[in-house]
Amino acid sequence: SVSEPAQKCCTENIQPFLTSILEELMGPVSSGFTEVHSLFDKEVNEIIQDFQKTNDMARLKENVDQLMTLPFDSVKMEPCYLKVNLLQELLQDLKSRFKVYHIDFVIQRTQNFMQELMENAVYTFEQLFSPSRQADLAKVATTIEKVKLRVLK
Repeated sequence: SVSEPAQKCCTENIQPFLTSILEELMGPVSSGFTEVHSLFDKEVNEIIQDFQKTNDMARLKENVDQLMTLPFDSVKMEPCYLKVNLLQELLQDLKSRFKVYHIDFVIQRTQNFMQELMENAVYTFEQLFSPSRQADLAKVATTIEKVKLRVLK
């Protein structure tokens, strides 16, 4: 007895708006994940540049170890998280129109996914590139670049 009125309500009052709502919400979400991508790229590029200047394998290992802490570095991850905070304004409109509650939870979960993505990226990078396995110093920077591109893919 409830199914038919519920389907009618969804078909008339919600479904026509879903596409536009998703497009609107995906803007901040996409820009947040793009920021994660850019941050990882920037950090690995700094490791490459530092190694090219020093050719120091011990320092390279320290830099890679430090990269592993990136997902938990709130200062460096902050720009990524700020992009998603724009959802606060967008979801306020949805809250009044569609009774969407727990806006903070949606933002927090999105930020958690961003942190998880960064964790996966640095873990994969570390697994594919281990400074201790590199024998030829001349090829280290090239290897780091190749691994970075593979992770970003």
